[in-house]
Amino acid sequence: MRKQAPGLCPVCGEKFHVAKLDCHRCKSSLSGDFEPCRFCALTNEHKSFLEVFIKSRGNIKDVERELGISYPTVRSRLDNVLVALGFRVDPTDERAELPQKRKDILESLSRGELSADEAVKLLRSLS
Repeated sequence: MRKQAPGLCPVCGEKFHVAKLDCHRCKSSLSGDFEPCRFCALTNEHKSFLEVFIKSRGNIKDVERELGISYPTVRSRLDNVLVALGFRVDPTDERAELPQKRKDILESLSRGELSADEAVKLLRSLS
């Protein structure tokens, strides 16, 4: 079984570039300076989250359930993946969603998914 090539340098965290490609069948080689795909630079944590997100077809409630995390945490992880892929995350979008985020935190608290301290910390982080 082949190991997956890392997308980030373990020393400095910078994205790797591809310098050589080899064909295992015919033993041909191609060398140069190639850009790896965007997804190659994602951490394993990002990839795992993205797999759950895609499997859930983007349904955040399903992602919450499967990972056992709150709505704000799902959004935060999604934003982190978007940034890692090179997309700009617009903070004004999040301000429009503050009432829903507050409601989701309070619902998680009422269902016992969060302690009162966790809920207070999450609500304060929204301010």
